[in-house]
Amino acid sequence: MRVLVAAALVWTLVPLGWMLLSSFKPTASVTASTPDLWFAPTLQNYRGLFSGANNLWPYLQNSVLAAGLSALLATALGALAGYGLARTRMRGKQHLSFWVVSTRMAPIAAVVLPIFLIFRFLGLIDTLPGLVLAYLSFNLPFAIWLLSAFFSELPPSLEESAQVAGCGHWQAFRHVVLPLTRPGLVTTFVLCLVFSWNDYAFALVLGGPHTQTLPIAASQLVTQTGIDWGQLTAIGTLVVVPMMLVGLAVRRWLVTGLTMGAVTGE
Repeated sequence: MRVLVAAALVWTLVPLGWMLLSSFKPTASVTASTPDLWFAPTLQNYRGLFSGANNLWPYLQNSVLAAGLSALLATALGALAGYGLARTRMRGKQHLSFWVVSTRMAPIAAVVLPIFLIFRFLGLIDTLPGLVLAYLSFNLPFAIWLLSAFFSELPPSLEESAQVAGCGHWQAFRHVVLPLTRPGLVTTFVLCLVFSWNDYAFALVLGGPHTQTLPIAASQLVTQTGIDWGQLTAIGTLVVVPMMLVGLAVRRWLVTGLTMGAVTGE
């Protein structure tokens, strides 16, 4: 088992490490036929990304705002809907939960054209709210399904005790339920953030000159005249490393949250 884990780590981390090293190499060294393991690090590729006509700052800002806002809204709305789904007693609740998450299972290619037509009618093409709404349409069903599993783990007696002590229903939810499901909230936020941050299809079809994100900027470095491998590895590092750092920062809550949601029977 340890051998398999080690092999999986090597398979995953070696390409990432090579990309990180290549982003600090001169362009000539990146494209050399013989790998250059010993080189003088340079910030040439990163300077090229953040200077000149192809400044990366607008792309980075769009990615942060669109991914962050959509993940935050999905987590907040998913908490409200997921709590209601977990505490509602009704026939066919399991079928309703499956219907909610099944909307997330549809491939983006199957829904991007209808969403494009709706957004064009509403004037949301090439707008940040439109991009956030598109991400939210995919993140929210997943957030509802995942958070309902977390809330189902909590016994209703906790809220009942809080209400006996004088709390209203909303106060019991805010002061008792939410703190106890904090790992689940963090897990949901991070997973929604990663999906939005890495998205390419929605940003390509629904975006435009004012809402292009980092994955779109990376694709623009691949042209008919050639590929700037130095800048491509640099922007790839900027796309991958932030999400890795977020995952490492909240890894304890991620493990706890995923464990909580995995054992529910709802």
